[in-house]
Amino acid sequence: MIGQETPEEEYERLLGELAALCERQGWGDPLSYARSKEILAAIKLGHRVAPTLSGADAIGPNGEEYEYKSTIGKRCKGSYTGISVQPTWKEQEKYLIEEKIGKYPKHYYNRFEGGKLAEAYEMDVKDVLKILLPKLKRKHGTTLNNKDPRLSADVTWKEVEKYGTKVI
Repeated sequence: MIGQETPEEEYERLLGELAALCERQGWGDPLSYARSKEILAAIKLGHRVAPTLSGADAIGPNGEEYEYKSTIGKRCKGSYTGISVQPTWKEQEKYLIEEKIGKYPKHYYNRFEGGKLAEAYEMDVKDVLKILLPKLKRKHGTTLNNKDPRLSADVTWKEVEKYGTKVI
């Protein structure tokens, strides 16, 4: 076995190479949250990887910012979690539309399988807001006594299927 790597050594070497590549490209830490999935999705979808971990996940050909949601489940879907709570629904809605969800013209729901992007759906932000705003409105004001009072809501597979366009 002289000269052959063990699986553990190969893993360590490959991970080091991946981290070095991401550093050279300015893509950030590939092990931070779902960053590796965002990088792979951006490559496959023809987008640029966003330069920071906060805000947009990718940048389109004309500079537009995109939101990515990833799953390893059997169907594409997206969870919008950790949404800061505003004092009133009017302020909450403005925040959601202008700063949190509505600022990204396209949202992508990506499903990964075996380390590969198996499928992806694109959805226009107007449809994302049509789905999420009623769900979040119902929850607004009900989470304040929770350990984590932030809001969350999901775009389900049925909603992705109804409003989204399959791009991969």
